[in-house]
Formats: sequence, structure tokens, C-alpha cells
Amino acid sequence: MMERRLRRTSLYIPGTNPGMLANASVYGADSIILDLEDGVPVSEKDAARILVRNALRAIRYRGVEVTVRVNALCTPFGKDDFEEIIPLAPDAIRLPKCESAEDVRQADALMSELESRNGIQPGTVQIIAITESASGGTKLSEIAAASPRIAALNYGAEDYTADIGAVRTKEGHELDDIRAKVIVAARIAGVQALDSVFGDVNDMDGLYAEAFRVRQLGFDGKSVIHPRQISVVHSAFTPSEKEIGFAERVMKAFHEAASRGAGVIALDGRMIDAPVVARAQKIIALAEAAGCLLIEG
Repeated sequence: MMERRLRRTSLYIPGTNPGMLANASVYGADSIILDLEDGVPVSEKDAARILVRNALRAIRYRGVEVTVRVNALCTPFGKDDFEEIIPLAPDAIRLPKCESAEDVRQADALMSELESRNGIQPGTVQIIAITESASGGTKLSEIAAASPRIAALNYGAEDYTADIGAVRTKEGHELDDIRAKVIVAARIAGVQALDSVFGDVNDMDGLYAEAFRVRQLGFDGKSVIHPRQISVVHSAFTPSEKEIGFAERVMKAFHEAASRGAGVIALDGRMIDAPVVARAQKIIALAEAAGCLLIEG
């Protein structure tokens, strides 16, 4: 299974913006997405590829996961993107228009060839698969299982809603179906589930509400389109002191019961079963990864 990185936020950086490319790691996101796809006009695809390639060569992005959203292999730009980017071994590529297991296998085969050709251990570069159609939404489990490179599943809200004929709203209920499918497929495959962007960069309350809601649904993180959104999403995806405290008390009760050989665990008059313990373990692991101060005990 792939290493589970902290991916509360994934910040899109346009491949045509040299200033943002140079400063991408200082914004504080857990992951950055150097974008060659939808954020780049067709007339600037080649220039963006060169800028991103040079950034990967010259800049040491410290303390952040570096990913590149390439163009799909079915486009005129995809193969060139792979050939320029994979030899520089970013942490992952974001694979858009990923609508079938075959899309993943084709990318995987080309990546392995390019890694071998450039002295990189095959399988080094991970894949974050982005589904953007109704068809892809029905095949998420196949997509997630198509390659050991798959680290996370993501979906493109704008393309998906356009494909199913839904009206895109700030409330986002039109995304309930695809969100449920992404979470279930990701959990079955043992990979992360990442939510799509919130488009209004001025509505921090709406952003927090959506981010908190999708975390409650089971998502591991969310894409963002502006640096000012990062701290808001981090706040929504980082366990509160109350959550951490309760989780630690659950684990303490669990360990004390195990040391006594007791089969029943009780806390505050409530029976603590395996799912509650598993949830507590996840909260503590997330808090540790996020650098939260844990209560000793």
C-alpha cells in the first residue's frame, strides 16, 4: 500500500505563472499541483510545460508534496507532458480525464518506461486519479485497483456536473453522488479520497462549511485554487482539541482494558467498540501528522 501522505490541501499553481511556481512551497499547502491542463490555454501548453520542467529542475520545494497535473494521454499534449515531467520524478502526477482502468494502465506503462529510461526505480512516481464524467464515476473501484501507483482518488466538480447535466451550486448537493462513490472506492482500495475545489475565493465561511462537511463524509483533503483558502481548509481538516482529547481517552481505556484482559471497554458510561477505537486511532494519526500537540496520558 502507498504511503499515506498528509493531503489536507492541494494548491493549484498555473504552469504559466513563474512567480507562483517559484514560491509554491511557501504558501503552506500540504501538496502543490503544478498545472499543465485546464489552467493553461491551448496556445500556452508548450510554454507552460517548459516552465514547469525548469521549475522541477531548479527549485527545491521543501516540506510540500510536489505533483503535476498533466494533460490526458488522449489529448495532443499528454505524451509530451509525460516525457518532460516523469524524468524529473515529481512525487505524483494528477491524471485528469481518468475514466477507466485502461486510462490508468496506459499512464502506468508509459511512466514505467520513462522511469527505467532515466534511471528511476519504476513505480516511484505516484498517480492521483481525477474522474470527471458520469462514466468514470461508475468505474472508480476499477480505476483505484488498476495500478499500485494509485495514491488517491479525486474528481473534477465542474466537468462532472456538466457531464451529468446538473446545475453547479454553492451548496454542492449535486455532488453528493460522486462524493459518495469516490469515498467508497477509495476506502475499498485503501487509498485517499480528495475533494474538488470550492470556487468562491472570497467566501471563507462557505469554504469552511464545505470542507468540514466533506471531512465528516470521510474525505482526506480538498483541492484549493488560492493561497488564502489553505488555512481555512487546514482548520476544517485538523482535529480539534476536543476530538483529540476524546480520542486519547478512548485509546487509554482500550489499552487499560487490554492489559486487564477485559473484553468490554466502557468510557463515560458508553460502550466502546472496534469502530470507535479505529476512529480514535485515525484522529490521533491525523493530529500527529498535522503537528498538533497531543495530551499526554
